[in-house]
Amino acid sequence: MHYPAKPAQPPPPLSPALPTKVRKVGAPLAVIIALGTLVALILILITATNPAGAVIGLILTSIAMTVVVGAYLWLDRWEPEPPRLLILAFLWGASIAIVLSIVLEVVFEAAVNPESTTESHTSFFTVAIGAPLIEEAAKGLFLLLMMTGRRRHELNSLTDCLVFAGLVGAGFAWIEDIFYIASGETLGASLATAALRLVMAPFAHSLFTTLTAIGVYFALQHRHRVVQVAYILAGYLGAVALHGLWNGSALLGPGAYFGVYLLWMVPVFTLAIVLAVRSRRREQTIVAAKLPGMVAAGLLSPNEATWLGSLRDRRAAIAAVANHGGRPAARGVRHFAAQVVELAFAQDRIDRGFGDERVVAYRNDETYRLYAARAYAAPTLSWLANYRAPR
Repeated sequence: MHYPAKPAQPPPPLSPALPTKVRKVGAPLAVIIALGTLVALILILITATNPAGAVIGLILTSIAMTVVVGAYLWLDRWEPEPPRLLILAFLWGASIAIVLSIVLEVVFEAAVNPESTTESHTSFFTVAIGAPLIEEAAKGLFLLLMMTGRRRHELNSLTDCLVFAGLVGAGFAWIEDIFYIASGETLGASLATAALRLVMAPFAHSLFTTLTAIGVYFALQHRHRVVQVAYILAGYLGAVALHGLWNGSALLGPGAYFGVYLLWMVPVFTLAIVLAVRSRRREQTIVAAKLPGMVAAGLLSPNEATWLGSLRDRRAAIAAVANHGGRPAARGVRHFAAQVVELAFAQDRIDRGFGDERVVAYRNDETYRLYAARAYAAPTLSWLANYRAPR
């Protein structure tokens, strides 16, 4: 491990309040505002058709999606992604993916079933095959976008891919569920729809896109373009198959719907949870494995390595700093710890054989940012020199 040495001219302290990393990975505020405006327009259109149903749908769906988003933010605690990118993922699902899906599904239905003029005549083929093909492509486009430029460096692990996919799915489900609940002709119908969509399967769209995320993650572990495309395509087709089975069962009647739910959706969802938890544990293992090299390079002190290798110990150290020096001090140490994690993943890519010039330059950049983060948190880190993580 050849980390660059600390510059002779000390780097300026890097305040965690400066969103430099966000700008580097491409989450322009203007884009977020534009997508937010598009989401607002979609909600206005839904409300115009059925104001009472839309309000019920908005309230119930927002409660359910808060749980979904909270679960993914919990999963993202070890290496938190830039907030703007997380917001962008959710808004992509709630705007771009929704609009693309609506337009393409109308075109698809018109092509395969020219005689269909109303929603009630929408063909089984469209619902079970066309919609999954289109919707999973629209959601998956965000993950392909994340694979470009410096955004690629945010996909350090399977957990990162799962989090972005989950938030895209949550945004898509949020708007879709509001629409379906608002479409109920009576209050009872709206509540029945809410129960089916929000109680039984609030994670459904996120679960479908999880398969695309798995394909993207494995694609990122290979250099050969053909292999990368094969993995992404396999993940996408898996998402389409799972989505199509779910949609098709809903049209075949309650027996088929509940059968698929209990015998297929629940087991797959359970496996996804296990996979996500194991992936987060692997993140911790990667970081812990890189700490000795950072200590040897003089980037960290041996004492700091004792509490940086565990999420529990890291949180305990930050809590101790907050009690001693207040929130600003805790924010500085939290930023320092997060920069250690970023550097660990950058070095891991090199150690796994992906150390081309761009990756090495990125690793060096993260190293200098760690020096700067240390300069900002230096007084607090000096106080932490005698800290011992509780056991």
